[in-house]
Amino acid sequence: MDTAAATAAGAGPGAPGTATGIPPGQPTAPPDAPRDGQPAARGPRRLAAWGAPRLDPWWTAVLLFAAYATLSLLRHLTMGTASWDLGIFEQAVRGYAHLGAPIVDLKGPGTNILGDHFSPVLILLAPLYRLLPSPMTLLTAQAALFALSSVPVTRTAARYLGRARGLAIGVAYGLSWGVQKAVDFDFHEIAFAMPLLAFALEAVVRGRWTAAVCWAAPLVLVKEDLGVTAAAIGMVVLVRARRAVPLAVALVGFGLTATAVTLGVIIPGFNGTGSYDYWTKLGGDGAAGPGIGVGTALHTLLWVLLPTTGLLALRSPLLLAAVPTLGWRFVSHEPHYWGIDWHYNAVLMPVVLLALVDALDRSGRSPRPWLRGLAGQLPAACLAAALALTTTLPLSRLTESETYRIPPEAAAADRLLATVPDGASVEADIRPLSRLVSRTRVFWIGDTRGIAPDYIAVQLADGRTLEQVRTEAEQRHPHTGYAVSGTAADFVVLRRTSGP
Repeated sequence: MDTAAATAAGAGPGAPGTATGIPPGQPTAPPDAPRDGQPAARGPRRLAAWGAPRLDPWWTAVLLFAAYATLSLLRHLTMGTASWDLGIFEQAVRGYAHLGAPIVDLKGPGTNILGDHFSPVLILLAPLYRLLPSPMTLLTAQAALFALSSVPVTRTAARYLGRARGLAIGVAYGLSWGVQKAVDFDFHEIAFAMPLLAFALEAVVRGRWTAAVCWAAPLVLVKEDLGVTAAAIGMVVLVRARRAVPLAVALVGFGLTATAVTLGVIIPGFNGTGSYDYWTKLGGDGAAGPGIGVGTALHTLLWVLLPTTGLLALRSPLLLAAVPTLGWRFVSHEPHYWGIDWHYNAVLMPVVLLALVDALDRSGRSPRPWLRGLAGQLPAACLAAALALTTTLPLSRLTESETYRIPPEAAAADRLLATVPDGASVEADIRPLSRLVSRTRVFWIGDTRGIAPDYIAVQLADGRTLEQVRTEAEQRHPHTGYAVSGTAADFVVLRRTSGP
C-alpha cells in the first residue's frame, strides 16, 4: 500500500502499525512526554521532593545550624570569648580524646571535672575532637545539637497544627531568646540535653511512652540535676497516660536515684574535698533580699512563658518538666542563676514550646470560640515575638557587616599566642586560654597551686603596664623570673627565664 492509499484507509501517523503509532488500548502520551526511549525529566520532581512537608523540620534545622555555627565561630575568631567555660570543656574532652581522665587544670592542677559537674556525655565528642583538636569543634558540635533539637519541635507542631503553623512554631523555637543566649555563651554540656528533651517530649505528645522514657533516661549523663528532670518527664507520662505505665514509674525512680547517687557518691568521690561544691550556692542567705528574689523570679518566669508561648503553655502538663530546673535556680542565691542571661534558660525552651504545641492542639478543639481563635492565631504571634526580640539578641549580629571582619588586633594576638610552643605549661586569663588549650597545659591565672608555668599569657587591663604584669607574675611565683616574650594589641606573653 502506498502513502496515499494508507492515508485513504485512515492509517495516519498515529495509527497502529506505523513507526510512531500507539498500540490499541494504550493511553495517548502527552505532547511533552519523552520519546524514542529517552529517560523522563526528573528535575522538577526531585525539586518538589526536596520541598516536601516531611522535610520542613530538617530544612529548618539546617538553616538554624548555619546561623548558630556562624555566630559561634565568628565570635571565637574575633576573640569574643566571654568566659573560661569553653576552655574547661575543651580540656575535659581533650582528656577523653586521649583515652585519659577528664582532667581540667583550669579548675586547679589535676582536677577531674567529674568532681565538679557530672557530664560523662562529653565523651561522645572525643573521637571528633581527636580528629579536629580545636575549640571550634566543640562550638560546631553545640550548634548541631541545638539545631537538631528543633526537628522534633517543628515536626510535632506540624503534625498537630498544620504545616504553616508548625513552621512558625519551629522557627520561633530556633530563634527563642533562651537558645540564642546559650549559643552566644561559649560551649556547655546542656547542648546534649536539648535534643534529648525535645525528642522525649515529642514522644509524650504522640503517646509513645516507651520512646519517651528511652529519650529521657540519658539525661542523667548530661548533668547531675537533669536526673530530676528525667523523673519529671516520667511523671508527665503518667499524667498523660492516666494509668501506671511501668517504664514511666521506673524512670521516676531511676532519675531520682541517679541524682542522689551522683550528688552523694560520684561527685564527692572525684572531688578533692569529698563534697559537692555547689551546695553553698543554695539557700536564702545570699546578698539579695527576699523581695528582690521574688521580683527577679517573677521576671524570669514571665520571660520564659510570655514571649515564647503567650502563657498558653500553662494549659499543658508537659510544663511539669520545667519545674526541676526552675526549682533549683529559684532556691539559689547565685545571681547568675536567677537572670535571663547566659545558658541557664536553654533547657527550658524545648519544654515550653512543646507544651505550647500540646496546649494549642487541645485549645483548637475547645468548645469555647475565643480559645479556638486564640489557638489559631498564637503560632504567628509567637513567631512575630521571636523575630522582634531577635533584633536585640545575638543572632541580629549576623546582619551586621562588622561581624564578619576579623580585627587586625585579633589576628596579631593569634600570631603572638602561636609562639608559645606545644606542650608548654601556660598560666592564662580568659581571652588567651581558648587559643592554647588544644596544644598546651593551661592553668587559670593565679591558680597554679605552686606550679611555675613556662609561659604566662594575659590581656592587659585596668591600665596595667608590662612591668606591672611581670612583677605580678614573679609575686605569684616566688623564686621564678619572667621576661616579656612578646606583645600584640593588649596581649602580652611572658616567658620563664629562671626558677624551679
